[in-house]
Amino acid sequence: MQNIDIQLSEAPITSIAAEAHVTNEECGGIVTFVGTARKFTKGKEVVRLEFEAYEPMAIKEMNKIAHQILEKFPAKKVAIHHRTGVVNLKDIAVVISVSCPHRAAAFEACQYAIDTLKQTVPIWKKEIFEDGEIWVAAHP
Repeated sequence: MQNIDIQLSEAPITSIAAEAHVTNEECGGIVTFVGTARKFTKGKEVVRLEFEAYEPMAIKEMNKIAHQILEKFPAKKVAIHHRTGVVNLKDIAVVISVSCPHRAAAFEACQYAIDTLKQTVPIWKKEIFEDGEIWVAAHP
């Protein structure tokens, strides 16, 4: 479907492709969420992140979220891009971009997308520290 762009990739991602996909003449509101690898988690210094996914199910669930956004909100286009593999500090792990005629709905739809993704999509994050590593719960 042309109004949905789903990507799951080991290659670096940017917000540019997601925003280019959702930009259209019907919408005055585009909201993009960019999640990056941060240096500290619960006061502990992170060296890097590693993401693993059950790819067929992850793609299916990301598509499901995008379709839900198009049904629940006045959204015209949705892009959800997520990294797998090694993600270094400051690198982008996830980008979600949504376009709606007005900004309030775009903000709400983007929030819905990231919250639902973290709850339902089988993508797991391992935080690597100087003194060890820990898998972060996939579905809090």
